[in-house]
Amino acid sequence: MATATATTLHPQFRPPSLAPRRLRTYPLGVIIRAQVRASAASASASASVQREATAGVPWGCEIESLESSASLERWLTASGLPEQRLSIQRVDVGERGLVALKNIRKGEKLLFVPPSLVISADSEWGCPEVGNVMKKNSVPDWPLLATYLISEASLDSSSRWSNYIAALPRQPYSLLYWTRAEIDAYLVASPIRERAIQRITDVIGTYNDLRDRIFSKHSDLFPEEVYNLETFRWSFGILFSRLVRLPSMDEKVALVPWADMLNHSPEVETFLDYNKSSQGIVFTTDRSYQPGEQVFISYGKKSSGELLLSYGFVPKEGTNPNDSVELLMSLNKSDKCYEEKVQVLKRNGLKESESFPLRVTGWPIELMAYAFLVVSPPDMSQRFEEMAIAASNKSPSKPGLNYPELEELALQFILDCCESNIAKYTKFLEGGSVSPQLSTSSKQANRTLLLKQLARDLCISERRILYRTQYILRRRLRDMRGGELKALSLFNGLRKLFK
Repeated sequence: MATATATTLHPQFRPPSLAPRRLRTYPLGVIIRAQVRASAASASASASVQREATAGVPWGCEIESLESSASLERWLTASGLPEQRLSIQRVDVGERGLVALKNIRKGEKLLFVPPSLVISADSEWGCPEVGNVMKKNSVPDWPLLATYLISEASLDSSSRWSNYIAALPRQPYSLLYWTRAEIDAYLVASPIRERAIQRITDVIGTYNDLRDRIFSKHSDLFPEEVYNLETFRWSFGILFSRLVRLPSMDEKVALVPWADMLNHSPEVETFLDYNKSSQGIVFTTDRSYQPGEQVFISYGKKSSGELLLSYGFVPKEGTNPNDSVELLMSLNKSDKCYEEKVQVLKRNGLKESESFPLRVTGWPIELMAYAFLVVSPPDMSQRFEEMAIAASNKSPSKPGLNYPELEELALQFILDCCESNIAKYTKFLEGGSVSPQLSTSSKQANRTLLLKQLARDLCISERRILYRTQYILRRRLRDMRGGELKALSLFNGLRKLFK
C-alpha cells in the first residue's frame, strides 16, 4: 500500500481512526487538513469549481438509475458474488437501495463480497503505466484511489470495473458540488460551512499538487482532458460517500461494490468488515427485515452536519441520536490576563478560539474547562495551566474540575455563546440571508430548492440542540441563583433575630 513521504502531496486524505468504519464512511471520510495554505492558484481553481457547478463527467449514471444497477448486479454475479438475499430497487430513502427479497433474521450475515471484487490501493490498474507512476511517487491511498477511479473510468468498457463505474452517480450527493456562493448563503449559520470550504480547498490543493508533481511531467499518461479538477471532484465525491475502512483487513480502506448501495439509518449500528471464515465482506444485521423492506447499515456515529458534508442528506429532525453542533468559544481580548491565557492554551495545543461539540445529552468536560479558563480572574492565574490541560484532554485521567467560585460565570458564558448562535440560526430560518443569483432554468430552480431545504433541515436540527442546551443552562443558573437568594434571605432573617 502506498505511503506518503515528506515531499509528496500536501493534503493527505485518509479515514480517521475513530471507530470501525460503517459503510461508505467518513470515519473514513475525514480529511487530515492540508498543510499548505490556499494560494492564488488554489483560488483560481476554486473559481473554476464554482463555474462548473452543474457540469458533469462523461461516465456514471443518474443517481436513481436502476438500469445501470441491474447491469452491475449481473456483472457481480458473473464475477463471483454469491447468490444474494437482497436486490437493488428504487427506495424512499436514498433513491436506490438494497431491499430484502426474503425474511431476514436479526443476527444474520449478509453480502459476502469476495476480496476480488473490492477496490483498494492494491488493485491492479487497467493501465499499468499510470499505476506505476503513481506508486513510484508514493501517492497516499486517498489521492491514489481518486486517480485510480478516473483512470479506470477513462478506459470505458476496457476496464474491468466498467459496470461498477457505470452504476456510480454522475454527480454524487456532496458539498463538493455546492458553489462558494451557495455555501455562504445557505450554510451561513452552521459551523459546517467552514468544514465544507476547507474540504473543497483540500480537494483543489490535492489536484494541484498531483498536477504539478506528476501529471505535468507525464502528460502522455495523464492528459488534462481526463485528469482535471472536474473529474477529481467527482472521484473524491465518490470516495467521501462510499469508501470504507475494514478493521479485519489491517484497516484497509476500500470501495466495496454492491455493499455501497446500502443506505444509512440512525437506528442501526452494524458496519462492514471482512469475515475470515467466509472470506468475504459482510455485515451482521441487528434487526429483522420483511420481504420488500429496505435493509440499512450505519455510516458511523455522525452528526447531521457530517452526513450532509459527505453524503448530501440530513436525517429528519430528532431522529439522529448522534447529532451534535459545534459551539465556538473565544477568550475575551479585553481580559487583563488575555496574553497569559493565550500562551497557556498554546502550550497545550489550543488556540484563543476553540470549538466544542454540544449534544442533546450534554457537553464534554473539555468545553467546561475552557469556559472556566475564559472567566477565571487574575488571582487564579496559578490554575490556568490545569484548566488548559483539562480543555485539551491531554490528561491521562479525567480531571476533576472543582472551581465552585467560577461555576456561575462559566455557565453564563456558555449560555451567552449559545444564545448568540441561536440568533444566527433564527435569522437564517426566518429569511434573513440573501440567496445567490442563479439561473432561472427549471433544473437550476429545482437544485436551489433542494439545497435550501437541506440547509433548513440542518439548521433546524442544530438549533434544536442549542435550544436544549439553553434550557439546561437557564434552569441550572436559576437554581443556583435561587439558592443564593434563599441563603441571603436566611442570613438577613438571622441578623434581625439577633438584633
